[in-house]
Amino acid sequence: MSTLPLKATRINLLDFKTAPMRAFHITWFTFFICFFGWFGIAPLMPIVREDLGLTKGQIGNIIIASVSITVFARVFFGWLCDKIGPRISYTILLLLGSLPVIFIGLSNSYETFLLFRLAIGVIGASFVITQYHTSVMFAPKVVGTANATAAGWGNMGGGATLIIMPLIFTAFIGAGYLNSQAWRYSMVVPGSALFIMAFVYYFFTKDTPAGNRNELDEANADVNANKEKVSFWNACADYRVWVLFLAYGACFGIEITIDNIASLYFVDNFHLGLKEAGLIAGLFGMMNIFARALGGIFGDMAGKRGGLKGRILILGIFLMCEGVGIILFSSMTSLAWAIAAMLLFALFLKMSNGATYSVVPFLNKRAVGVISGVVGAGGNVGAVMAGFLFKSSEISYQEGLFIIGVSVIVVSCAALLLSLSKNTAEEVLTSRFSSEPKLEEAFVLSEK
Repeated sequence: MSTLPLKATRINLLDFKTAPMRAFHITWFTFFICFFGWFGIAPLMPIVREDLGLTKGQIGNIIIASVSITVFARVFFGWLCDKIGPRISYTILLLLGSLPVIFIGLSNSYETFLLFRLAIGVIGASFVITQYHTSVMFAPKVVGTANATAAGWGNMGGGATLIIMPLIFTAFIGAGYLNSQAWRYSMVVPGSALFIMAFVYYFFTKDTPAGNRNELDEANADVNANKEKVSFWNACADYRVWVLFLAYGACFGIEITIDNIASLYFVDNFHLGLKEAGLIAGLFGMMNIFARALGGIFGDMAGKRGGLKGRILILGIFLMCEGVGIILFSSMTSLAWAIAAMLLFALFLKMSNGATYSVVPFLNKRAVGVISGVVGAGGNVGAVMAGFLFKSSEISYQEGLFIIGVSVIVVSCAALLLSLSKNTAEEVLTSRFSSEPKLEEAFVLSEK
């Protein structure tokens, strides 16, 4: 019988001592700060647009840049987690990501601003590390809930930044700085927070319940050698990975698109001020305090009753409701009804996020990092595609949102069809690993 620490079988929010729960709290807060840095400039874009004289097409390119490089960064950091573990991977990302956030204020033209915004997009890979870390810390019966809660609370950073950054900007204006100076100094705040969190993550988290990679015993070293036999391409050969890739593009991809355009949308369509638009747009992101966790909870509940098939079925239903909600939002001309419709589709969008990552840990337990990275990259591919819609001068934001809503419904149908596949029985997936006791022992993948 192994004496190695077990994965956590429940989420005790008041526990800050055990490795799984300490990692849970630090990783969700780190992801929160990453989101704060990633989208810190978004609510200030009306000011930046005026300062740099940006056109609608240029803003579209900036939105695309902010999410496009994340596609590659997520795949890379997912692979890196499998190789060196989440602790060092996150530390590297935080140190590198803090630099463009701090220095974007040096931009003096569209071109330089675009390059900094592109570099900031690397921070989006933080999601993959977050999901990897909670996946290796929590047992199967609660891993969906743990993944969704950590990611959801982290995603709140996208809502918080829409509310807080205009206040930071206003504080600099109150201190006597001009608009063109205030937005630049404001970005130093999230950048500095990212830099600090790099050291917190390195010194206060562990890679697994058994310890850090360099502390693992000989048996764990053997397991790592076995894990490496699952190549990137073998892990990606499973068509279910690509269905989840599309699904995540249809939920998280739309979430970060809305994070990017929400303030502009309410300023331009409802003639609100920067603070008012930021507050309303921030409600969208703040739904993550509970909505994404609900997706994980429902995913785990469906998994207990219907296995992997149940998890995917609930994902398809959430996506369908999200698509309908986006179509309703796109047609609203009243501010009150627009807010109500936004919160409606936000609820199902964020539950779809959580439901997606209640499925990911069960596709291939030897390649959690790779699959997390590929599916996570799907979210950014969805955001890039949406960005092209909002870049066009011939398509209004309302028309773009309608097209997105229809597209989400189409993807939901693909997820529902996948739930009918003969290869979605979770018991089959579990049995695939039951003959590998060393893997189970070292990473404690069994529910004990």
